Amino acid sequence: MTTPPVGLIGLGIMGSAISGCILRQGIDVLGFDVDPDKRAAHQARGGRVAANAADVAAECSNVISSLPHPAALAHTVSELVTRGDELHPDFRLLETSTLAISDKAKARDQLASVHRGMVDAPVSGTGQQATTGDLVIYLSGDADDKAVTVDTLSLFSRAVYDVGSFGNGMRLKFVANHLVAIHNAAAAEALLLARSAGLDLDLSLRAITDGAGTSRMLEVRGPLMAAENFDQPTMTITNFMKDLGLIGDFSSATKSATPLFDVTRDLYQIAAQEGRGDQDTAAVFEVIRGLTPDH
Repeated sequence: MTTPPVGLIGLGIMGSAISGCILRQGIDVLGFDVDPDKRAAHQARGGRVAANAADVAAECSNVISSLPHPAALAHTVSELVTRGDELHPDFRLLETSTLAISDKAKARDQLASVHRGMVDAPVSGTGQQATTGDLVIYLSGDADDKAVTVDTLSLFSRAVYDVGSFGNGMRLKFVANHLVAIHNAAAAEALLLARSAGLDLDLSLRAITDGAGTSRMLEVRGPLMAAENFDQPTMTITNFMKDLGLIGDFSSATKSATPLFDVTRDLYQIAAQEGRGDQDTAAVFEVIRGLTPDH
């Protein structure tokens, strides 16, 4: 049987990596992004391009959204609801973005008004990991919606965790990104310590990642730090600052103390103030180096 086309709304760093992963499996991806350059890049990868988000949803039953901010989701869903009668009869939105639960819940309720479903399915991993299907997905929502979206989500991930009711996906993503923020900064601090001690960074990186002190962030971003290569981001400082704000709001709402996160968040804020917004989050390495005497 031929795999039906997959829809994808949002072709930024993560969305383009997801589309590339699916396309390499010989599966048709109909994509849309408000940026014409991103649409052209998707077409160059072998994907098809739609004129707008509603056209994607009219043809595809499972449509992935990977969007940068809540306004983009609100605009997309408003367009879908306006053209509700034209949407695929089995349309469901697979919402993978990192956004506030309240924004996703509002979008779900709007789609329900035209009898269409939505799952909350944020991803854990970088754009680079997405290119090889090395993401983990935290799937939450209505049981029927989850059941018919797992196969599509599995096309670009190595594991899909059903974490329960709608919104639990984002709750778990906040916890995961809390660790990502801290582990990334810890990797930078450790590698700078190795450099200050006169150790070879490449050798140190290989040895540490082979031992008990490793972390996924050390493995993924350590090489960028060692090479001081921050200008081809798989997650920009600017986008991650948005995520850090969501984690801060989440921890405040749950009344959970986050002393390590609070200190770490300041390092990313400094990176943004230094004009590193478009660089990879590995650039926190440079922030910590700047705090080192006689660096």
